Amino acid sequence: MSKAFTPFFEGKWALVLGASSGFGEATVLKLAESGLNIFGVHMDRKAGQAHVDEIQAKIKGLGREAVFFNMNAADDEKRKEALVIMKEKAKGKLHIVLHSLAFGALKPFIETDPAEGALTKAQFEMTLDVMANSLVYWVQDLMKEGLLANGGRIFAMTSAGSSTVWKSYGAVSAAKASLESYCRQLAVELAPRGITANAILAGVTDTPALRKIPGNVQMIEAATARNPFGRLTKPQDVADAIAAFSLPHFSFMTGNTIRIDGGENVVD
Repeated sequence: MSKAFTPFFEGKWALVLGASSGFGEATVLKLAESGLNIFGVHMDRKAGQAHVDEIQAKIKGLGREAVFFNMNAADDEKRKEALVIMKEKAKGKLHIVLHSLAFGALKPFIETDPAEGALTKAQFEMTLDVMANSLVYWVQDLMKEGLLANGGRIFAMTSAGSSTVWKSYGAVSAAKASLESYCRQLAVELAPRGITANAILAGVTDTPALRKIPGNVQMIEAATARNPFGRLTKPQDVADAIAAFSLPHFSFMTGNTIRIDGGENVVD
């Protein structure tokens, strides 16, 4: 058994939406080390499938089950199909849900460059649906199917962009602000079942998603210089926190936006 193994997690399952890179990848591996079986939802073309296969192999090498779905997490029909399989495998023992989807349109609201264009209605709606609304849809269905166990944990990855303006980040910013709101609402509605819901706000982290944001190099440089630890936040920092927050000790912590950033937020 790995050093991270925690008896409390044995036999339980985790569902990670966005499991093939960044925070999602680090979290599935950490949770598997801790004793959880993993459901992973990702959307990768053929070129990315080899890496997904490697992740699954690592999970299985730890003695855990790994069931991954290559699908659009915001597709209602695909979600229903996945839930049938999950219900059979998990048998009501789903303990953790992590929403870590990074698929949205990065365009300005107002066109200043004809070559770049401006955000369209379809792009705006897609970004909100994938990066925010899908959390609610998944939780609704998990509850209907009796999959999410009492005492379960819901986490959603937000960012400082939920309250800060970055170039071309408007639609994603709206989605992140919505995610934080949804976590608060879910926290209240699910408290009678002992299920908590919290948003995780990581510091600037060098992930594939960050590299798609205009000005990411400057963001990385500024965060490294500002962070009291003298480094960027790492996906592993977030994965470690999620594993810890999923223990019974944190059953009364809910409805929060929790910063995992090494103090990056408190210095200018």
